[in-house]
Amino acid sequence: MDNTTLEFRGGKSMAFIPIALFLVFCILFFTVFKVFDMTGLAMCAFLSIIIGGAFSKDYKKYWNAVILKGIGSPMAITIATVLLVIGMFSKLMAKSGVAEGFAWLANMLGLHGGAFTLFTFISVCIISASTGTSIGTLFTAFPVFFASGILLGADPVVLASAILSGAIFGDNIAPISDTTVASASTQAYTRKEGTAEIAGVVTTRFKFALAGSILACIFFYVFGSSNKVITTGVATLGNATPKGLIMLIPVVALLIVAVKTRDIFKAIPVGIAVGIVVGLISGVFTWTDVFSLKDGAVKGFLFEGFNNMVSTVLFVLSLFGIMGILIASSTMDRIASYICKSRMAKSVQGAELAIAGGTIIATALVGGVTSASILTFGPVADEIGKRKNLHPFRRAVLVDCFSMTIAAVIPFLSAFIFIVTSIIGSLRTEYSFIPEINPVSLFLTSFYPLCLFVVLIFSVLTGWGRKFEGPGGNPVTEYTEDMAINTVKV
Repeated sequence: MDNTTLEFRGGKSMAFIPIALFLVFCILFFTVFKVFDMTGLAMCAFLSIIIGGAFSKDYKKYWNAVILKGIGSPMAITIATVLLVIGMFSKLMAKSGVAEGFAWLANMLGLHGGAFTLFTFISVCIISASTGTSIGTLFTAFPVFFASGILLGADPVVLASAILSGAIFGDNIAPISDTTVASASTQAYTRKEGTAEIAGVVTTRFKFALAGSILACIFFYVFGSSNKVITTGVATLGNATPKGLIMLIPVVALLIVAVKTRDIFKAIPVGIAVGIVVGLISGVFTWTDVFSLKDGAVKGFLFEGFNNMVSTVLFVLSLFGIMGILIASSTMDRIASYICKSRMAKSVQGAELAIAGGTIIATALVGGVTSASILTFGPVADEIGKRKNLHPFRRAVLVDCFSMTIAAVIPFLSAFIFIVTSIIGSLRTEYSFIPEINPVSLFLTSFYPLCLFVVLIFSVLTGWGRKFEGPGGNPVTEYTEDMAINTVKV
């Protein structure tokens, strides 16, 4: 430990004050007051930083750590920039009517009961993967699928879980998701410069997400029917049209560019450009929907998408500010060193289990906000994985996917569960036939997160999909002790 290490009055443990206070705020927001506000959380994070500064021995060094090692770090700036660009594409897709197009398709195919529940899960998976936002998908998909599905014989609890699971799947697999960006950006190479490429991470984890989703599909089909079909269900779908389905074209264009170039800054502009052209030509929206100035205010989905992402960016930057404190005080090094020296981390399998357990605990502590848990624990997972030469793709997959499992849907603590119950509560004021949904029931029927957990544990125990970092950063399947790199400062 060098003499530039940030020190605190009361000892090294005082470095945890900002993150501890922030976790308390998260619990108060999600569990006590039942409020989900990213700007409010960002404010609380900065408030935690301010309070933590009172315990620092060098106030100037403390804020230099917050700004230079945290908020101003290349990783923080990259993630913030990507999120702002992603916001515009996400809003484009939300405004395009893709969800209504899927509802129309289900109605035309005559899907009922478990078949409708399965169709809803698959549809929401596609919508979420297209927009890259799980929370946005929840607000979009529930009004479209939930009431209609109940009227068409779907089990309310399982249908709600299908929508939630589909939203999580898309967030898990989408190259434009904030969690994808965060997990890739926190995992660095040791044999070349840079961090894990987003396209490589998405490609690597696709087989795990696919396996989990296939298992979930079986459960949603088997348990998704209530055997109560109400014929007036067709009326609720009367306004749905197939027009929005054409907007899957820009999604395909974005994915092709992302896979071929492995550059998200090339892929997203292509998706936006193709989306605008297709939307205008097809009549899905007009120029005023894209961008306009009216009564002294800026309108259009480009501005709305950018503006809606500002709160998320503030949240990310505030978390990086806290991370800067933990880094400058060598706290992250000590945590990583402790885990790496533990008996569990002596083997490759043990190191992966340590990453899995740490990710799940971090996700639970921040109320199921997966982006927050990834940004918090990602740097620790980076150090643990490097000690066993796990490839950055593998590390990113473990952090991202495990954050989407059990901890993301814990009853009475998960932000996802809170949002779902809130949306259903608002829908119940419009549709008297919608029952109240128990959070515990939502957890027990969240088949994708539960199945994904089983798939990932199988992968860790058997080594399925495990890759190591070879020469030039290339993934290799074999591991030898001489490949390991001691990157942890002790």
